[in-house]
Amino acid sequence: MDLTLALVIGVVVVALVFDYTNGFHDAANAIATSVSTRALTPRAALFMAAAMNFIGAHLGTQVASTVGKGIIDAPKGSHGLVIVASALIGAIVWNIITWYFGLPSSSSHALIGGLVGSALASASLVHWDGVVEKVVIPMILSPLTGFLLGAVIMIAIYWIFRNAQPGKTNRGFRYAQTVSAAAMALGHGLQDAQKTMGVIFLALVVGGYAGEDDPIPQWVILAAATAISLGTYAGGWRIMRTLGRRIIALDPPQGFAAESAAAIVLYGAAIGFGAPISTTHTITSAIMGVGSTKRLSAVRWGVAGNIVTAWVLTIPAAALVAALSYFALHWLIES
Repeated sequence: MDLTLALVIGVVVVALVFDYTNGFHDAANAIATSVSTRALTPRAALFMAAAMNFIGAHLGTQVASTVGKGIIDAPKGSHGLVIVASALIGAIVWNIITWYFGLPSSSSHALIGGLVGSALASASLVHWDGVVEKVVIPMILSPLTGFLLGAVIMIAIYWIFRNAQPGKTNRGFRYAQTVSAAAMALGHGLQDAQKTMGVIFLALVVGGYAGEDDPIPQWVILAAATAISLGTYAGGWRIMRTLGRRIIALDPPQGFAAESAAAIVLYGAAIGFGAPISTTHTITSAIMGVGSTKRLSAVRWGVAGNIVTAWVLTIPAAALVAALSYFALHWLIES
């Protein structure tokens, strides 16, 4: 086996490990609100989320194309594969750090930061216009949209059910949350599994096993869908506690509003713009928006501030780890 093929296989394996960590890191995005309102049991919610992640991963490849072609230009051969592997290591390390501390940071932006960091360390080309247009602008707009849409949906629910009995309304929204949580999980698969597909496709192109204009191979789609589903089923209990309980004490109508708002933003970004937005940012901001309609003090802004700090740090921190990983791998493999 030559070095290039060995590196391609290694990068594919590391990419699927990242996909798995993405699944257990972001499992809370889809189901924390449903579990905290007792609309679903934790294990049933995880199974549902895993299944919907798998289905969502097969619904498009626009985001995969953005990640695989629109962020960096890695040189062909073993050097390019070292760059891609370093990017994945940076993303995985940051995922594990934020998971350990229970902070719902973005796996998507960790991956983008990793790609940028390893490219800069290796003096490779970074498509800054693509980073700004497809990453930075959506990174700012998606939480704002999630916050506003969550608030609007919650206000509409308050108005429509203003004369309804609270007990009966809560029971109805517990059932409705099954649908909204499934929609959120489907959107997570549509967004996040595609990011891994994009990186694997980038490795195949760099290694000479695919052309830049080729479609994403079916085995890549299936492998990414499976890895993120297994990771989701493994669960992310630390982050689930943060999203489900520490930001705001949610009731079923609020959970439904937050999940519905987040799902709409995810679908719009993926299908309409091919933008790799963060499911974490979107659902967290939607929860804040929903909570703020009750009263501003209902949201624990101190916890929210810690989460936003993790958001800001994600891209530079993952980039730094990826750059250090590049120097280490370059020394080990290419020196």
